[in-house]
Amino acid sequence: MKSKFNIYFLALFVFQLIGFNQSNAQNKESNTKKKYDIAAFLYPAYAFDDPRLRPFWPKGIGEWETVESVQQRYPGHYWNRKPVWGCINEADPSVMAMEIDVATKHGVNVFIFDWYWYDGRPFMETTLNNGFLKADNVEKMKFYLMWANHEVNNTWDTRISRLNEPNVIWTGKVDREEFEKICRRNIDKYFKHPQYYKIDGKPVFMIYDIPQLIEGLGGLDKTLDALSWFEKEAKKAGFPGLDLQLTMWSINVNYSGLDGNKTENPQRDFVRKMGFTSATHYQFAHFTNVNRDYMEIMQDVKKEYDRIDKTFDLKYYPHVSVGWDNSPRIERSAVVKNNTPENFGKALEIAKEYVDNHPNQAPLITINSWNEWTETSYLQPCNVFGYGYLEAIKKVFIDENK
Repeated sequence: MKSKFNIYFLALFVFQLIGFNQSNAQNKESNTKKKYDIAAFLYPAYAFDDPRLRPFWPKGIGEWETVESVQQRYPGHYWNRKPVWGCINEADPSVMAMEIDVATKHGVNVFIFDWYWYDGRPFMETTLNNGFLKADNVEKMKFYLMWANHEVNNTWDTRISRLNEPNVIWTGKVDREEFEKICRRNIDKYFKHPQYYKIDGKPVFMIYDIPQLIEGLGGLDKTLDALSWFEKEAKKAGFPGLDLQLTMWSINVNYSGLDGNKTENPQRDFVRKMGFTSATHYQFAHFTNVNRDYMEIMQDVKKEYDRIDKTFDLKYYPHVSVGWDNSPRIERSAVVKNNTPENFGKALEIAKEYVDNHPNQAPLITINSWNEWTETSYLQPCNVFGYGYLEAIKKVFIDENK
């Protein structure tokens, strides 16, 4: 009888031990839930009293002027979006602090600033310098730069944008001397900032228009030399290297009318030779027909993810666009249909699955965008969907990840 009791208590102890270990494993798993870097492109044209913006938007409120004047310019036009927060000045640090709080609460923890350089000097930098970097809660949010080195034509100026005149106001091309000036300035001013987004300690720097870069620097070989020099300068500054990020393109579906011409994706050997270590997209409109239903577009997006995996050696970070419709600028536009917060959430799930299937790279997903109102691809709350897009991000990357 005693031996039976001993066996019983031994078995009970073993079962309790197994249960304890399982519980510990579950607790450990819950404490190590995967975190994601959700990076939204931020278009810095919603700044007040920036003198360099007034030639395009003379009222002094940046491109909010385009958003506000749609019905005045095109009476009865279907596009009548209104920002819940009003026409905010994103170059105001208190405003940006509010945006950082809302963004991070909903899972957006990186801003990718569209960064411009024209006429030998920076353009649209006030939102970054005066707003974001001076916000009292900037430590909550990482940032990095996408050099938007495309040509500028009449598209931003709605007084003449309908004329469809291919006037180049500013070129995105720079020569070697100016390139070095830009790189040194960005290393010192931004890369060294504690909130600058880095992968394996390397500052991430995204370049939008590779043909413009090559043409300005004087050809492929000179561009290779310049980019090699850039990485060496990053190493001199104390970084282990540079994460040079390519903006992926496909066939030319340049609906915005202000970007440089593109014909096909750079091929694998070219990308490898250039030294790009990662890539993402800026917009669905850059590689597929967006004048249709959102979920139809997502079928092409999944194919694009797969194509890039099979074609390139670099690390691809999946991209999700909220939508597309730039008729506030030029009245006529391709329009993404049915891009509801619910369908946007489904797209996020697809991107999340891609990240989970690529555990050897940063858990980075890019989104177009935080505030591209005049291209109708924004996360900020509006009169149509409220906070729906932000809530979709929160559901997928915070609530479902608890």
